[in-house]
Formats: sequence, structure tokens, C-alpha cells
Amino acid sequence: MIGRSGNPTLNKKTFEKSGYYNGQETMTIGGTVNKSFMLLAFLLGAAVVSWAMFFNGYDIYPYIIGGAIGGLVLALIISFKPTTAPYLAPIYAIAEGFFVGALSATYESLYYGITLQAALLTMCIFLAMLISYKTGLIKASEGFKRGVFAATLGIALVYLLSFVLGLFGVTVPYLHDSTPIGIGISIVIVIIAALNFVLDFNFIEEGVRQGAPKYMEWYGGFSLLVTLVWLYVEIIRLLSKLASRD
Repeated sequence: MIGRSGNPTLNKKTFEKSGYYNGQETMTIGGTVNKSFMLLAFLLGAAVVSWAMFFNGYDIYPYIIGGAIGGLVLALIISFKPTTAPYLAPIYAIAEGFFVGALSATYESLYYGITLQAALLTMCIFLAMLISYKTGLIKASEGFKRGVFAATLGIALVYLLSFVLGLFGVTVPYLHDSTPIGIGISIVIVIIAALNFVLDFNFIEEGVRQGAPKYMEWYGGFSLLVTLVWLYVEIIRLLSKLASRD
């Protein structure tokens, strides 16, 4: 049986939704890696555009809001309908790219060099998780999957609550603070985000083993991008909290 992933785009019924059958071209690790790099290229291209617009004096607030909302809507559609991944995953990557680029430029204007630090830390953590998974240092056991899934769901609910309360001018204590407790919360969230990579790797590997259809390579790349963006955003938020204390 395919396991559970903490990544909300991946769950144990994802490959059942894909409707694969014997005889069709199937998903491969190499194909998923290629699709992942393509989506990352789309994201980086859009990020460069919104980054440049910010430093050329354009109002990029709409790109932050539009990219975030558009990315969320597309992510939900892809999650519920994996067959749309080859068409919508690139659009999702572009939407997230505008969001990430605009957000990064905003932080960079406040704390010089923070974007490069966040990007390097994100890639280092990604590689560390990949090595840990491939060497068996971290195993995606059922207990591990349930724990990460529960933690990820809890974080998502807290962020949703924070957003709703924010509409009424109410702030969730410590979540956005640069206090020791606020920094500690950010560190925990970064760790949970990083652990999602292990579950994603395992889930994709199981899909390949079970002969999921070829278009699921796009879905696999999409799921990795979701975690990558989440991790990067959490890292840059953590670094900004640390920088604000100097």
C-alpha cells in the first residue's frame, strides 16, 4: 500500500485517483526529476521578474497576494485532480514564482543578503533530506508519516486561524514575533517542513514502484515544489526574525 505523506498534495489515495492501468507508459524517477527541474525553472523565471519589478519601483503587492491566492487555488485543483498536473503545475510554478520573488525582494530591502542566505539554506536542507532518505538515516515508517502529517496539518490550521483572526485585527501570540518563543516556533516549523521532503521522496518512489501513469511525474514535481516553497518561506521568515533582533 502507498503510504501517507505529510505534504498536503500527497496522500495515500493520490495514485488511486490517477486511474493508472497496466500497459500504459509509467512514471519514472528520472522523469520526475526532469519535471521538477522544469517547474523550478518556471518558478525562478517568474521570481526574477517580480524581484526586478520591485527594485525598479513597481508596486508588487498585487503579485504577493495574487501569487499566493492563485497558487493556493491551483494547488487545490491539482491535488483533487492529478490528471491536470501536466497543464496546471507549470502555471502553479509561475504563480508561486511571482509570490516568492516579490516576497523575497521585500525582505531583501529590509535585510540585505537575506534572500541568498535563505536560498542556500533551503537547498542545503533539501540535499540533506535526500541523502538522509537514500542512505536510510531517516526512514519513512508509518509512525513517522503519521507524526509529520499531524504536525503539518496542525501548522496549516494555525496559519488559517491566524489569517482569519487577522481580518478582525487579532494577532496570534508569538507566531510572527521575534521573541525567543517566536523564533523557537519558526525553527520547529522549518524542521517539520524539511521532514516533508522525506515523505515526498518515499511517496514518489512508491508511485514508480507501483507503475503510476506518466503524467504523475508532473504531480511528483509539483508536490516537491510545494514543500520547497514552504520551506524557503519559513526559512526567510526565521532569518528575518533573527535579523530584527540585532
